[in-house]
Amino acid sequence: MHTTGKRIILGLLTTILCVSGSMVTYAQTNTEALHNAEAELKQKQQVVEQKVQEQQTVNKEISNIQAELTSLQEEIAKTQASMAEAQKKIDAVNQLIEEKKAEIVVIEDKMLAREEVMKKRAVAMQQNSNVNLMINIFFESDSLSDFIQRASAASELIDADKDILTAQQEDLKQIEEDKAEIDRQEKVLEENQKALASEQAALDQNMQKRQQTLTVMQQKYTEISKQVALAEQDKAGIESQMKNLQTAIQEEQAAAKARAAAAAAAKATATATAAKPSTSAARPAAALVKNNKSSQGVKQGKEIYVTATAYTPSCAGCSGITALGYNVKANPNMKLIAVDPSVIPLGSRVWVEGYGEAIAGDTGGAIKGHRIDILMPTKAKALAFGRRTVKVIILN
Repeated sequence: MHTTGKRIILGLLTTILCVSGSMVTYAQTNTEALHNAEAELKQKQQVVEQKVQEQQTVNKEISNIQAELTSLQEEIAKTQASMAEAQKKIDAVNQLIEEKKAEIVVIEDKMLAREEVMKKRAVAMQQNSNVNLMINIFFESDSLSDFIQRASAASELIDADKDILTAQQEDLKQIEEDKAEIDRQEKVLEENQKALASEQAALDQNMQKRQQTLTVMQQKYTEISKQVALAEQDKAGIESQMKNLQTAIQEEQAAAKARAAAAAAAKATATATAAKPSTSAARPAAALVKNNKSSQGVKQGKEIYVTATAYTPSCAGCSGITALGYNVKANPNMKLIAVDPSVIPLGSRVWVEGYGEAIAGDTGGAIKGHRIDILMPTKAKALAFGRRTVKVIILN
C-alpha cells in the first residue's frame, strides 16, 4: 500500500515537473511573441506617424497652391479690369481719331474752296498787273475820294489773297500733324493690346499649371490617406494580438503558481511517506516510471521538440488542398499539421502538446527542420496560439 502511494506521488511529481517545463517553455514563447509584437507595433506606429507627417506636408502644399490660385485669380481680375479700362481708352482714342478725320475733311473742303477763289484771283492778276489795275481804278473813279476808296479796296483784296495762302498753308500743316497724331495713337493702342493679351495668356498658362499641380497633390493626399488607414488597421491587429498574448501569459503565470503549489504539496507528501517502511523500496526507479507512464496513458513513440506556429484554411495564398490531398477548407476542424518530411514523415500520426493527435498531412516553403504549422479553424484561434515550443511524439 505504501509502495503504491509512493508510486502515485512520484508519478505526480514527474508529471508536474514535465508539464511545468513545457509550460515554462510555452510562457517563454508567448513572452518572446509579445516582445516581437511590441517591436512590430512600434514600427507600425512609426509608419503611421511618418504617413501622417507626409499627409500634413501635402495638405500644406495644397493650401499653398490654393492660395496661389486665389492670388492668380485676383491678378486675372485686375488684368481684366485693366483691359476693360484700356478698352475704354481705345474707344476714346478711336473716337478722337474719327473726330480728327472729320476735321481733316472739313479743312480739306475749306482748302478746296480757297483753291477755286485763288484760281480766279490768279487769272485776274494775270490779265491785269497791279499798275494797270491802279490806272483803271483812277480813270474809273469819279473823284479823288472815290479813287482812294477803290484803291484801298483793291489793296485789301490783294492782302486777302495773302491771308488765304497763309491759312491754306496752316491748314495743310494741321492736317499733317493730325495724321501723325492718329498714327501715333494707333501705334500706342496696338502696343497696349499686345501687352494685355500677352499678360492674359501668361496668367492663363500659369493658372492651368497650378491647377494640374493641385490635382496631382490631391491625388497624392488621397493615396497617403489610404496608406495611413492601412497602417492603422495593421496597428489595430497587432494590438489585438498583443492583448491575446498578454492574456495567455497571465493565465500561464496563474497556472504556474498553482502548479508550484501542487508540486510543493506533493513533495511534502512524498517526504512524509518516505519516512514509513516500504516493502517495495528495492524496485528499480525505471520500472516505477514505466508503470507510471502506462497508468497515466502517456503516448509511446519518438519524442522531439519543435517550434510550432498556426495557420487557417483561409490564409493568404492557401489553396485549401494539402500535400496529401486533404481539403482543409471543407474540413477546417480536422487535426492536421504541416511538417518537414525529413524530420516528420508525411502521413505520420503524431501527438502535439497542447493540440492532441493529428496527421502530418501538409508541407510548406517556410516549414524547414524542427518546425511545424498547426491547422486552426479560425484566425482568432491561430493568433491566440501564436508561436510556441512544443513536444511532438511520432506515434507511427
